Amino acid sequence: MSNQLASPNVASEAIETINGMITGFAELLPLIAIAIVVFLIFWFIASTTRKMVERYAERSENHAGAAVAFSRLAYFAIMILGLLIAVTIAFPTITPAKMFSALGIGGVAIGFAFKDIFQNLLAGILILVRQPFRVGDEISSGDFTGTVEKIETRATFIRTYDGRRIIVPNSNIYTEPVTVITAYGILRSEYDVGIGYGDDVAEARKLALEAVKAVDGVLADPAPDVLLWDLAGFSQNLRVRWWTDPKRASVVQVKDRVLEAVAKKLSAASIDLPFPTSVVLLHDQTEETDGDRTRQREGWPAGANPPSARPIGARSRAME
Repeated sequence: MSNQLASPNVASEAIETINGMITGFAELLPLIAIAIVVFLIFWFIASTTRKMVERYAERSENHAGAAVAFSRLAYFAIMILGLLIAVTIAFPTITPAKMFSALGIGGVAIGFAFKDIFQNLLAGILILVRQPFRVGDEISSGDFTGTVEKIETRATFIRTYDGRRIIVPNSNIYTEPVTVITAYGILRSEYDVGIGYGDDVAEARKLALEAVKAVDGVLADPAPDVLLWDLAGFSQNLRVRWWTDPKRASVVQVKDRVLEAVAKKLSAASIDLPFPTSVVLLHDQTEETDGDRTRQREGWPAGANPPSARPIGARSRAME
């Protein structure tokens, strides 16, 4: 009998629970509707803000990248704020204090998990704002040198001179030295040319300078120069220096013309362009023909009574 009485009670409690849930959900429907409307309003505000900033970025060349980055950040910030407000409206028991405390605890875990991403994001924003270099500049970062194709909030895209795309994290670029090759609009190149010790340095310098000045692409201001840079083991080295447009293509092409012009000019004037040479002398110091034995030679003692020399061919016969 007790089992029979318990079954109707359990069924009635389940029905009451379901009815309570339905009633509670029905009571929440107006709040949920209001929350959806609020969220849509924030979505409209976020979208409008992003579009306005992007339009400004299209008209501004200097801060276009920074404007786009801030437009995206503003969009996500407004959307998150709208979501939080909508949740508190739809579910009144969830207070803002509870939500922020939960976000604070979760934020620590998220911060550790996405530390590198946040570092790159912050570095990207600083690069876009401070603009140490821009799209189109040629830079050298770490082992990579090339042209900046794009700067995003996470990474910088570099096109190398051999046609590869390198994606460098912004945290690396911001914390490590970066060489901006095209920062000043001109770039100096140099090359050492060796002349013989019997040649006139002043004449060679004059001829080399004339050859450089006549090359197309070499800037007249700052003017090129030629310096006696080193007295090497087999040559007097002249350092030829000239200025060009900093773009890689211009630097390489002008260097080719400069070296060709200098070599032709010096050769036409009979200026020697030596190359490393070495002479090896092989002789047997124990042979009779080796010279005066009373004078010290390499590996041979000096004195009035030197060891007697072997006859020519004695060593070959001994080896037989």
